[in-house]
Amino acid sequence: MPRGSLFGMTGSDPKTDLHRYLQAAREALLWKLEGLSEYDVRRPLTPTGTNLLGLVKHVASVELGYFGLTFGRPSDEPLPWFADDAEPNADMWATADESCEQIVDLYQRAWAHSDATIDTLALDAIGHVPHWPSDRSEVTLHRILVHMIAETDRHVGHVDIVRELIDGAARLREDNDNLAPGDQAWWENYRNRLERVAQETG
Repeated sequence: MPRGSLFGMTGSDPKTDLHRYLQAAREALLWKLEGLSEYDVRRPLTPTGTNLLGLVKHVASVELGYFGLTFGRPSDEPLPWFADDAEPNADMWATADESCEQIVDLYQRAWAHSDATIDTLALDAIGHVPHWPSDRSEVTLHRILVHMIAETDRHVGHVDIVRELIDGAARLREDNDNLAPGDQAWWENYRNRLERVAQETG
């Protein structure tokens, strides 16, 4: 799907719409890695260690589960960070042996596996999420598509902020910055104004 093709579409069906939003979120997540070094994609920039490559690794892993195991279509991707003896948060960062290219490739293979499930099953197809409580573990493909769009977009918001902290890059998509017009001086004045207001009201 070409970037920027999310909006302005007509005549599509519900599955196509959901798939389009999922793909747009996927592409936004990967786009935020572009132009950065192995160091920068791994830098933990919050007290809880949030980092760009770890977010991609996490989303790739959970997508394989939601569109794979949930519908009896497991992938053959090894995910040792989900093993019972894995350390906590092992899916949220890349080890020194896991390159950015490897994690991106994993995510793109996850897309292909998920897309095969989406293409094959009807929206009302039933699946079961193994790690959800039994009273709500039965789901439809429709629900999982909505869930995965929400999951991915939540983490796209994280990468937006982390990328801005790394090098100041901030925009919605490659073809749409979605920001108020202004040069660097305008943005510095704007931020300083917000800081003054915060201090005055605090």
